[in-house]
Amino acid sequence: MKRFLVPLCLCAFVFQSSAQQGPPSEGVIRINVNLVQVDAIVTDNKGKPVTDLTADDFELLQDGKPQVITNFAFINVAESRVTAPFVPTPKPVKGPPPPPPPPMTLRPDQIRRTVALVVDDLGLSFDSTVRVRESLKRWVEREMQPGDLVAVIRTSAGMGSLQQFTSDKRVLNSAIDLVRYNLGRVGVSSFAPLTAKMPASVDLESNPLAGLGNRVPPSGPIDTSVFDDQVAEAYTLGSIGAIQYVIQGLRDLPGRKSVVLFSESMRFTYLNGPGMVQVPVTSAGMVEQRLKRLTDAANRSSVVIYAIDPRGVVNTMVSAEDTTAGRTAEEIAAVSSQRTQELIASQDGMIVLSQKTGGMFLANNDIQGSLKQVVDDGNGYYLLGYQPDAETFEQTRVPKFHNISVRVKRKGLHVRSRTGFFGTQDGMRPPPVGRAEQLTRAFSSPFTTGALRVRLTTLFSHDDKKGPYINALMHFDARDLTFVQEADGSRKAEIDTVAVTFDVDGQPVDSADRTWVLRAEEQKLEDVMRNGLIYSIHVPVKKAGAYQMRMVLRDAISELVGSASQFIEVPDVKKGRLALSGIVLAAEKPQTAAAAGPAEGAIADQDTNGSAAVRIFKAGTPMVYVYQILNAKTDKQRKPQLEVQSRLFREGQQVYASTPTALSMESQQDPKHLIGYGRFNLTKATPGYYALQVIVTDKLAGDKYKIAVQSMDFEIR
Repeated sequence: MKRFLVPLCLCAFVFQSSAQQGPPSEGVIRINVNLVQVDAIVTDNKGKPVTDLTADDFELLQDGKPQVITNFAFINVAESRVTAPFVPTPKPVKGPPPPPPPPMTLRPDQIRRTVALVVDDLGLSFDSTVRVRESLKRWVEREMQPGDLVAVIRTSAGMGSLQQFTSDKRVLNSAIDLVRYNLGRVGVSSFAPLTAKMPASVDLESNPLAGLGNRVPPSGPIDTSVFDDQVAEAYTLGSIGAIQYVIQGLRDLPGRKSVVLFSESMRFTYLNGPGMVQVPVTSAGMVEQRLKRLTDAANRSSVVIYAIDPRGVVNTMVSAEDTTAGRTAEEIAAVSSQRTQELIASQDGMIVLSQKTGGMFLANNDIQGSLKQVVDDGNGYYLLGYQPDAETFEQTRVPKFHNISVRVKRKGLHVRSRTGFFGTQDGMRPPPVGRAEQLTRAFSSPFTTGALRVRLTTLFSHDDKKGPYINALMHFDARDLTFVQEADGSRKAEIDTVAVTFDVDGQPVDSADRTWVLRAEEQKLEDVMRNGLIYSIHVPVKKAGAYQMRMVLRDAISELVGSASQFIEVPDVKKGRLALSGIVLAAEKPQTAAAAGPAEGAIADQDTNGSAAVRIFKAGTPMVYVYQILNAKTDKQRKPQLEVQSRLFREGQQVYASTPTALSMESQQDPKHLIGYGRFNLTKATPGYYALQVIVTDKLAGDKYKIAVQSMDFEIR
């Protein structure tokens, strides 16, 4: 059967490369015997950042004692941000709009801002949850910048949600869709509406119907305050635990990171008694202690916590939702005061976290504007360091907390910075021991780890016998592996590979665990070292949806570990909707089809750069791509009517679009499983990162499911 359809020829392209500035200084916060560093943001009376200060403009004090500033720098993240070139708005055309371009994957040197959007859905009312979800959607679509690495994390989702750090707006929007109201420590609205109070003269024994409706027995409602406080405390500790996990995951990433917390209930105290007196949550002040530890962890991880109360300006007066029947004028007048105290108490924890980490607490009616303000706050900051005295890190049973104060000498300026740290040095986490612990550590990290360099490509595939599955192609550098010599003179390496799919809730769904033994003769080992290794592993998919696949590779001899992750959407093939498999893109050569085959294991390819697993080409290299079209509709003659269009993007911007062309059915017998094929050659392409997008339109399908899209990225060097 011929396997080429819709030939595509892209030739003689000349692209202009845009200049990019290098990344900013790492700006890592350090706390040890040789250096204590603190970051600070300075603004004027109008709240605008001030960026022209020198070390002489600052005073830095530890426990009230002035320190000599030995390290000083201004880290300008905004100027080093990756910017997208201007592209004119295309002229409107008839019919539905074209699919959006494929997302551009950030390289490490392109990451400028790392932002964790933590939605405390354990502490949000129904009303606030809806407004937070809508505001996050708008921020991602309108304000998220190239170079932003973002996560949307729900405190109720557990630790697996950390797998969602990405620059891909599809992943973020999927996570935002799951932001829903939870029956946590806040009700449907911030303040429970008043209910009618029954007069004490009502005799329920002689008139049992008198207690129906909104009225309650003369003794009042059942007092559940103790139980409510215990539940609220448990949910608060759960929220703090989720934030702590985010901070730990961000620790190893260089630079200043932002955690934006959306909550309306994080308090040190609860209100109790007729006079609404504030009392500690527990006798030990558990929440307060956890908040202090959380603050210290944030300072050591270079994390700034911003808190946004989505309630904005809150009406604490009696409203139309309240039923005041049976209450005295004095009781009604006291409602506003009681609710005001509740409001202040509910914001305690958020204010403390933001103030002690150098962030901000905002409570206004513009959630999206507040989010933009706090994210942009990290665009530039000062980094000040000093050498602490010997007593700072004295070993004691209870580490001493040292207060830090940063002041600006110039009048009219305001400074925000961290407020202190415990007298313990930053220490490296002990290395994990054993296969299970090493793999768990790699999977729990929110970012790719790289003791072993591994590249991952995920391809959705479908087989009538095994059903839908993900064909994970991985290429890794054999120079990172440890080879031992066998008795026959050959060399052997043993590789553990685990692939896991995580759903949009951050929970593991399907997995595959393989161990491969690689043997190479002495004369062939040099080729293996030079080209690297390509392996294929198949992971079954039981349910359609959006997933993130995470691959962990472990050298069983040296116990070094590497990991990679990639987002993939698995279409719902069972419902008969038009769908495309992943695109196998490679240099044109006989070995091209090997990577798309059904077999798992090693894939032999002398040119690994030109393989479907790596896709790094020189300008002028002929390239081919293959994909499968599933569930095409047919007419009475059992013939489909499909059109195929290809688009090419460089660095996220469209540079070519072919004319939609009818799909040829030559030598194709099964309309439900068709093969698409194309070839192109970028003879004068500018080096850079590209993406090929294939759009298939089914003219016999309904408008809702008539288009299917797939894309594959590659690089020109």
